[in-house]
Amino acid sequence: MRQVIKNGQALRRGYTTGSCAAAAAVAAAWLLLRGENLTQVQITLPGGQTARLSAQVCWQQDCTEARVVKDAGDDPDVTHGMGITAQVRCIPSGIELLGGAGVGTVTQPGLQVPVGQPAINPVPRRMIEENLRRLCDTCAYSGGLQVRIGAENGAEIARETFNPRLGIAGGISILGTTGIVEPMSERALTETIHLLVDRAKLRDPERVVLSPGNYGRDYCLEKLGLDLENSIKFSNFIGDTLDYLVYKSFKQALLVGHVGKLVKVAGGVMNTHSSVADCRMEILAAHAAACGAPRALVQQLLCCNTTDRAVELLDRHALTGPVFAVVLERICRQIDYRTKGRLAVEVLLFGSGQTLLAQTDGAQALAAQIRGEHR
Repeated sequence: MRQVIKNGQALRRGYTTGSCAAAAAVAAAWLLLRGENLTQVQITLPGGQTARLSAQVCWQQDCTEARVVKDAGDDPDVTHGMGITAQVRCIPSGIELLGGAGVGTVTQPGLQVPVGQPAINPVPRRMIEENLRRLCDTCAYSGGLQVRIGAENGAEIARETFNPRLGIAGGISILGTTGIVEPMSERALTETIHLLVDRAKLRDPERVVLSPGNYGRDYCLEKLGLDLENSIKFSNFIGDTLDYLVYKSFKQALLVGHVGKLVKVAGGVMNTHSSVADCRMEILAAHAAACGAPRALVQQLLCCNTTDRAVELLDRHALTGPVFAVVLERICRQIDYRTKGRLAVEVLLFGSGQTLLAQTDGAQALAAQIRGEHR
């Protein structure tokens, strides 16, 4: 597996759960149709490349079973090291794909897989089917195959993923659009955000609540009475989220977040991860200076290590209100520029202890409207 250079380090690619499931299915089918035990399985990925994965294969009572251990490379993937299994048996015709233990079941609409079906996404499903059909052609086998994909400890590991919020119960999803895991990939996170947006669209096609993370969700629940079961938790990817909301034709959004994340947006930062940009103190110091802060305070702000500490200093000089009024205006301006004015976003900004720092004029009214519709 070829390496990727990122942040000055050589990082190794890995394989998706979809690739592992396809390799396990081929290994089990090879034993079933040819009577041979493969320890190295070659499969074709969606892009046409080939990959070789290690497999353990055995006979069961009425089927063959193969196990492939997922290697995610240097990506911090919760499914790294998980055993993906496939049980294969002969049937009269076609390829029947089932979910086994540890693979989740879709329970809510809005995903790429229909309700009631195993959470095996379309691309991995095609990859499994196409690799098996090639094998059947090679073996001159004209019958069908039933394949049951499993994931060891999938129900437990799924609790660490977005699956419970996406409406996938009982296990992980079998995923992957290329078959390859890019180390430290942002694609998986943004694709998950898109799924959350798609599901929110079914609940309310015009309005949605956004938050970077759990602090915002807690604030909404405790201060606004909003249950964020159908909200969008976008982590650091506010720009990508706004783009997709515009694409999906949402009309209004309520953005609720802690100052530590959202203050960066005032500087035009649309990926708020600290490894991308950390201009929190520069933004606060600049606006404090514009609001008349003395030079000593500006210097203190620049040396703060948290925005909560910066707010404490601004409080002492009675500058919190004026500074965050300007910061809020800048946030709205940057969002309006990003969305080209096609999404009306109300913003609510809070600090430590869920202290309200600033809000747009229509934030509370939009919160009340969403709260009423979601009851």
